[in-house]
Amino acid sequence: MLCSDQTYKAPPNSGEILLGRTLPSLLDEACDRYFNAQALNEWTEKGWQPLSNQEFQSAAREVSLSLLDLVLEKGDVIALLMHGDVNFCIVDMGCLMAGLVDVPIDLTQTLENIIFILRHSQAKVLIIANLDLLSQVIPYLGDTPQLKAVIVADVPSNWQQHQNLEQICPECPQHIPVFSLWELRAKGRTLNSQSKHQQLRSQLAADDLATIIYIPGVMGDPQGVMLTHENLSGDALSMFTGIPDLEFGAKEVALSYLPLTHVFARVFLYGHMSYGHSIYLTTPHRVIKHLKEVKPTLFATVPLLLERVYNKILEEGTRQTKLATQTEVKHNVLSRILTFATQMLRREQPKMQRFRLSSLRWKFPPLRISVSGSRFREMAFQERIYTWALNLAKQYELGNPPKGRYALMLKLADKLVFWQWRLVFGGRVKYLICGGAALKAEIANLFAAAGVTILQGYGLTETSSALTCNRGRFNRAGTVGVPLAGVEIAIAADGEILTKSPYITQGYYKNPEATQKLIDVNGWLHTGDLGEFTADGFLKITGLKKSRFKLSTGKYVTPQPIETKLEQSPLVAKAVAVGAERKFCAMLIFPNLDNLHSYALTIGIDLPPDALLNHPCIIAMYKALVEEANCHLPYWSTVKRFQLINATLTVENGLLAPNQQVQRAKVVEAFAKEIDAIYEDAPATSRRVDTGTPRHEDAKTGNTDEQDNLLSSCPSIPQASCPAFAQSLNI
Repeated sequence: MLCSDQTYKAPPNSGEILLGRTLPSLLDEACDRYFNAQALNEWTEKGWQPLSNQEFQSAAREVSLSLLDLVLEKGDVIALLMHGDVNFCIVDMGCLMAGLVDVPIDLTQTLENIIFILRHSQAKVLIIANLDLLSQVIPYLGDTPQLKAVIVADVPSNWQQHQNLEQICPECPQHIPVFSLWELRAKGRTLNSQSKHQQLRSQLAADDLATIIYIPGVMGDPQGVMLTHENLSGDALSMFTGIPDLEFGAKEVALSYLPLTHVFARVFLYGHMSYGHSIYLTTPHRVIKHLKEVKPTLFATVPLLLERVYNKILEEGTRQTKLATQTEVKHNVLSRILTFATQMLRREQPKMQRFRLSSLRWKFPPLRISVSGSRFREMAFQERIYTWALNLAKQYELGNPPKGRYALMLKLADKLVFWQWRLVFGGRVKYLICGGAALKAEIANLFAAAGVTILQGYGLTETSSALTCNRGRFNRAGTVGVPLAGVEIAIAADGEILTKSPYITQGYYKNPEATQKLIDVNGWLHTGDLGEFTADGFLKITGLKKSRFKLSTGKYVTPQPIETKLEQSPLVAKAVAVGAERKFCAMLIFPNLDNLHSYALTIGIDLPPDALLNHPCIIAMYKALVEEANCHLPYWSTVKRFQLINATLTVENGLLAPNQQVQRAKVVEAFAKEIDAIYEDAPATSRRVDTGTPRHEDAKTGNTDEQDNLLSSCPSIPQASCPAFAQSLNI
């Protein structure tokens, strides 16, 4: 039930509805209209290796013809376990040209989820990045009876020297042949003909299923989102036609580092491909370096990267303020010392007319000091300028164009400071497109003041990526923009965001029950997110109705499985996962104090509740419970920190619903301070504990020497072991 009869649509002149396109047709049109010799570029040790859009088209055709030659038929499923590189682009487009359905699998998934997806989708072929990944997956491929072949994208140079499969992969099941992508393309070249290409085009329709993208279900099991050619092409074109001043051809340069297994990056790939842009493919580890090297005009990212850059800017402002004060205080004393040092040196070297102290490498922390007192004044001035410019940028507000004196000051600040901030992104970026999670309003405003325009959007895998996006004059910080062309949005009576569009999924693969819950009888897709529209028509996300949430990395976390597992322990009354829009998943644990006290007495601990929850032996015991519950989860979804809280969730205090379900929004509000403390950068102390889960940069042990001594006297706590099958791939 809607809270009103009002539905929101795209404002006039903010994008076009372009339907009826297959994804290969977007590439065909670009090759005909905007030839680009550097359409796809991949970084290698030898530098950037370019591929023209016509070469890309030819490579994809080779793959399409060769795949069909493997006794595959239109509609068969091909699984892709690949990095977001040029090979992925070629294989993806080859599958689409052939009328096959590809299933990109996140490389950070657990092995058991990968095998589940292969079985559930009934994939006929697995295309995998390299032999290292194949060696990890091979032991379990015997459980995938539909699989007919494995194709390896990157193989060693001596691949053809091997006479049989056992030399390459001793553990490969004998009934599954293994080929290289090079061999696949070579076969495709022998099958190449214009008539076959025309036949493939004629058999492909816009409403054909293009891909199935698996995301976490309510209870953690992967569920496949079905998207057609028109879903993806329509959404991409709606977004790109809505971006002002977007040019065609090689004039626009995009840097892509987000995983192409996710719909956000993939839809942008199709948009850039359609417009004939130059696309540079990199990785999260190299993205900052390549931003400065490639100097993109367009850059799609998630909030986490922007938050890091923003925090660096703020840290620099704090540092500059301190330095300015220190410089002024030290100036008089240090200038006398340095003058004396100069005189002594010149006595020893009479010909020395001037010198720089930096050549002597004298350091006066935190500054490197020069001889001249004017240098002190210059440094103090520069530091004050930076602080002034930073404060000026913090006053900026998107949607309110600066005027008068403030506008003039911004221009001056740009000449003095802001240009340096833009260099982080290469210096010529026109638009930063941010999605995957919410971005703080102050970040969007500050970058806008510095001439870096962020277009924040909102969408789901189920909606082919974006539903709304800030763009042009329709850009407000703290919102996710206005609807795209072709999208209708309404707000339900309970605040849930509902939508209709040509871009929404056909449903969940082999899961009609979940599909019925997702899309109601009137055709409205229920997003599970809560929102409201501002008076001028911008959508704001206000909370979550669903339990599943996104981290600032754009990754989904499904809390119920791990919460349920923890609550199976008699020592846990309630467990509530938190971390929406944060860097990692954390957990609030509400102990069953009666059971905990009884357990503590058995190991010789008799303390009041608060002291008991701070005891290292008790903390270690709960840590073991969390580590056991983390098993079977992808590493990015595991609980990295938890906090024990002396409180009870009840219906009376509003933290439980009458059906005993946790009122998540109210719990997050009630324990906001405790949650903020979890995400502080200081080492963990007391009840806020790091689990030590590997592969996360923020995991710390957090134990003090005193706690370590107490731990040595604790009774032995069984440590859970997690089999390799239940862990993420080692990539």
